[in-house]
Amino acid sequence: MTAAVELLLGGGMGLFLGLFGGGGSIVAVPIFVYLLGYGVKEAVAMSLVVVGLTSAIGAARAWRAGDVRPRAALLLGSVAMLGAYAGARAAAFLAEAAQLGLFAAVVLVSAAAMLRRRSSCAIPSADGAAGGPTPPAAGRTAAVGIAVGILTGLVGVGGGFLVVPALMLLGLPMSGAVATSLVVITMNAVAGVTGYLGQVAFPWPTLGIVTGASVVGLLGGGRLAYLIPQHARQRAFVGFLLVVGMFVLYQNRGALVHRPVDAAADPVLVVPAAH
Repeated sequence: MTAAVELLLGGGMGLFLGLFGGGGSIVAVPIFVYLLGYGVKEAVAMSLVVVGLTSAIGAARAWRAGDVRPRAALLLGSVAMLGAYAGARAAAFLAEAAQLGLFAAVVLVSAAAMLRRRSSCAIPSADGAAGGPTPPAAGRTAAVGIAVGILTGLVGVGGGFLVVPALMLLGLPMSGAVATSLVVITMNAVAGVTGYLGQVAFPWPTLGIVTGASVVGLLGGGRLAYLIPQHARQRAFVGFLLVVGMFVLYQNRGALVHRPVDAAADPVLVVPAAH
């Protein structure tokens, strides 16, 4: 794979991230696997680098704007980091096709969550923010944090579609929850990358090219997002998630049934060798 192609794909990834926000990190794993030809575990680990960097950029902006709630970020993020590290270590025991199957399931659940978001109206008010979360809310939030962290480590997505509602359970308004989620996702990504150290070989030159191009694309996509109505972007994103989820499931259909895996003949997971 030439550097020019890596630059092009990285720029496209960043453009997608800029248009669709943190949830756009879902595109990273398919690009690394199906277009750049890396193994699944490498792709997940590499995607966490991209997810962490892009989320950190957004978190820095939100922090300067005063939208981040540090206490809530620390409460949810510290728990989620434990899950992310554990998920990354557990990935060593998961077959690559099964890992991609789980990724596809997360993508489809994310699409379903976005479709149902319009009808979601039972959100706690911000009254609890000053006095801290009640025990039930704290317990639910901790459970969600662990679950999001494990998914981050296993399949390389930030889990923003779960982090934002969890932060709202702590009493944060939507704007504060979205901004604070970027901090939590950054913390998750750092823990996940740490968990993959020693398991996979990070191709740092390629990752540097793709990530650098992604940051440039991110800035361009952020500007372009102002020209496209939010509802149109949301519909397009949901459609894209459905296509990606079904494509990955189709590509790994044989591994998700009872058929035994034959490394020589099984065409279930056709992933080019890592560079």
